[in-house]
Amino acid sequence: MIKVLIVEDENLIRKGLINTIDWLSMNCIIAGEASNGKEGLKSIIEIKPDLVITDIKMPIKNGMDMLEEANGIYDFEKIILTSYGEFPYAKKAIDLKVFDYVLKPIDEDKFKEIILIVVNKIHEKKIYNEFKNCIKDYKNIDVLNLEYYLKSNKKRSHYTEAAIAYVKDNYSKKITIEDVSEKLAVSASYLSRNLKEHTNQTFHDFLNRYRVQKSIELLMTGEYRVYEISSFVGFTDYKHYSTVFKKYIKASPLEFVKANLYIKDGNENEEESK
Repeated sequence: MIKVLIVEDENLIRKGLINTIDWLSMNCIIAGEASNGKEGLKSIIEIKPDLVITDIKMPIKNGMDMLEEANGIYDFEKIILTSYGEFPYAKKAIDLKVFDYVLKPIDEDKFKEIILIVVNKIHEKKIYNEFKNCIKDYKNIDVLNLEYYLKSNKKRSHYTEAAIAYVKDNYSKKITIEDVSEKLAVSASYLSRNLKEHTNQTFHDFLNRYRVQKSIELLMTGEYRVYEISSFVGFTDYKHYSTVFKKYIKASPLEFVKANLYIKDGNENEEESK
């Protein structure tokens, strides 16, 4: 649900917005209300709304000053309630990245159209922000970092190191634990136990994590299509690759690519398809 804060000094308008609009149908809830900018600023800090709808001229603190002070505290979308005589505030509103104006008296249908557009923008922003940290530092995503293991001071196992080396050299091919065990002249069951002891991973999980890690490196370059990358890292079936990727990253490869484009270019409408 999108949390909405309404800041309006005219009680009739404020209560009308709260009680006559079907907010739930637009996936919104009214998280708070305030009658002036001072109360509004306090509510923004406490409630952390996704959307603030505010009048401009209010007692104690006006809406523009409230937004300006809140801007450096918390990121939220802003809609201004205004009249024709208040358009001199337009430049300041642009500086504050106000999403839109709503003219008084309020046209309910037009108002709902604006709300639906900003709600969609907020949802997209939330999705992208979920991936933001992992994309900026993708090597720390929850996949097995083999380079870290090899450089660590952990007790080493000859078989585990040999298996890791084999995976690094052959991950793009169709390989099984039997292939590795045969090369090392040990049983597959012994090698499996050895890997589990030293990496806390099964061979299958270990291999898939490494493949996902390598695919992320390719996705970050932006040079290949997703289905091409799935083949490059050893998955013969794109749907299987997508399922494995989502298991570890909690997002599909396409969602990951979209988030990466948004963060690098600031273009939230960028589309990626395979």
